[in-house]
Amino acid sequence: MTAINHMPEVDQGAAVAASQSGVRLWAARANRALGHVVAIPAALLVLAEIVVLSAGIVGRYVFHAPIIWADELAGILFLWLAMLGSVIAFQRGEHMRMTAIIGMLRPNARAFLDVVAAAASLAFLLLVIHPAYEFAADEVFVTTPALEIVNSWRAAALPVGIGLMLVAAVLRLVRIAGLRDLLTAVALVAGIIATLVLVAPVLKPLGNFNLLIFFVVIVGAMVLAAVPIAFAFGLATVGYLALTTSAPDVVIIGRMDEGMSHLILLAVPLFVFLGLLIEMTGMARAMVGFLASLLGHVRGGLHYVLVGAMYLVSGISGSKAADMAAVAPVLFPEMTKRGAKPGDLVALLAATGAQTETIPPSLVLITIGSVTGVSIAALFTGGLLPGIVLAIGLCSVVWWRYRGEDLSHVKRATGREIGRAFVIAIPAMALPFVIRAAVVEGVATATEVSTIGIVYSVLTGLLIYRQFSWRRLYPMLVETASLSGAILLIIGAATGMAWALTQSGFSASLAKFMTALPGGTPVFLGVTIVAFVILGSVLEGIPAIVLFGPLLFPIARQVGVHEVHYAMVVVLAMGIGLFAPPFGVGYYAACAISRINPDEGIKPIVGYIAALLIGTLVVAAIPWISTGFL
Repeated sequence: MTAINHMPEVDQGAAVAASQSGVRLWAARANRALGHVVAIPAALLVLAEIVVLSAGIVGRYVFHAPIIWADELAGILFLWLAMLGSVIAFQRGEHMRMTAIIGMLRPNARAFLDVVAAAASLAFLLLVIHPAYEFAADEVFVTTPALEIVNSWRAAALPVGIGLMLVAAVLRLVRIAGLRDLLTAVALVAGIIATLVLVAPVLKPLGNFNLLIFFVVIVGAMVLAAVPIAFAFGLATVGYLALTTSAPDVVIIGRMDEGMSHLILLAVPLFVFLGLLIEMTGMARAMVGFLASLLGHVRGGLHYVLVGAMYLVSGISGSKAADMAAVAPVLFPEMTKRGAKPGDLVALLAATGAQTETIPPSLVLITIGSVTGVSIAALFTGGLLPGIVLAIGLCSVVWWRYRGEDLSHVKRATGREIGRAFVIAIPAMALPFVIRAAVVEGVATATEVSTIGIVYSVLTGLLIYRQFSWRRLYPMLVETASLSGAILLIIGAATGMAWALTQSGFSASLAKFMTALPGGTPVFLGVTIVAFVILGSVLEGIPAIVLFGPLLFPIARQVGVHEVHYAMVVVLAMGIGLFAPPFGVGYYAACAISRINPDEGIKPIVGYIAALLIGTLVVAAIPWISTGFL
């Protein structure tokens, strides 16, 4: 009888397992279909932005007949690009999050926290979908000045994007979670939200203590649990506004729209695409090849080449991931042949990522300009020398480590070979100067100049290097939309959080504290360096800037620090945090691009981080390095 009773249980278990497998298979197919449906218009939007901005340049500079509606149309398309890009990033699981802590856990615990992170993201999307619809509906009463259409055409991107992410979130939960983990994670997230709602009467009288609860404890817990940063910021802000203030829910959508709608941020997707383009056309390989022929016979020579190549490529792409992806595959094989250890390679690659954060056209500099009002052109000018100061520090460490390297087996390049490599690299090395000249001479704005770089790179790839793959173009456009959407959603969510912090009076309290610090400017800059090293490791560069830039830059002016000098100190300190293990996300990006285990680079990177810190202190102590050419 026991055997007879047991068989149906086995059959029932197998049936349940088969049913779950079938549901997951259906969810995976639906997720792929959603990806295709969203990717095509997102790719077309990237192309449309390039065309519209290029037309604006030609109309204004060539025909002296500005297209008055170009910027307005670009702004409308930009919000749609940002939201559809966010959907692609969500569908692919590419939204930025900190995985350093959960990466140390056992596989079962890590898998469960992935489900919790997806459930938390779903909760945020559910909470804001209706306010997003209300916001778009209210915009029907606003007419755009140039195109004279209702602003709902633009604002509709928010509810549509959030709705599509909502679908993607449900599909992700079905794909990655078993029934038990799914129910447990949903119950956990719902339980925490319900508890906060129940204790809301207790929270309101606490005043600014709620900032600690929502924006330190709750955000910190979500970030450490690998909830995507944008959704952690958003969920905490919604909770803070709904439970401790009388502000309507639609406010957070308005602040997100404001944060994502700065036209200067349009440079983000365009420079991301430019970075991918220079790698595909062979321009990056040409530059690195010339530097290798020049210094390959010197002790540690290719390490110097790596530092120099990252400096040059950063001046083109503006995206650190694109920079590292362009340089590492070209240099690392030869460096490994010469005996370089993998750990040292990835350590130096990560360190150069931090070193080149100020090289124009850095996305972080563009973000600083957009949220603080500092001149983008001034930031671009001021960012060149600080990168060189840090490069000297890194090269000093390279010299010390490789001063006894055996180069008896290395053949020195002849003058003819160097000359040939130089001639080949000239079109590629000219690009940073073309971009800078276009901005300085007034041909294009900081937003538009990327399109000049794109056109230049396409023509160079087609006519000179003959390395232009039309098949790779569509995946590159989709990747551009995905990465840009992930970045811009963080900016939108962080803008909402920054607004909540400002409205609470926190900014005034922070200003009072910072201005009251003893020691004047030196102490203020020292505290800034420590704070942004920590913030860079936890929040990454762009969200940290969006959150704290509007608060701290006015204070810097009050204590007598030039805004460009302060921007360089902030960016360099933040870059160190971003690329320093164990929490720096940039370090793990370098490891992923290099295909090197993160453990191997932990020890070698210590010396490089020390050099970066010394260089940052030098930049902080000598304002002329940042402002001498303004």
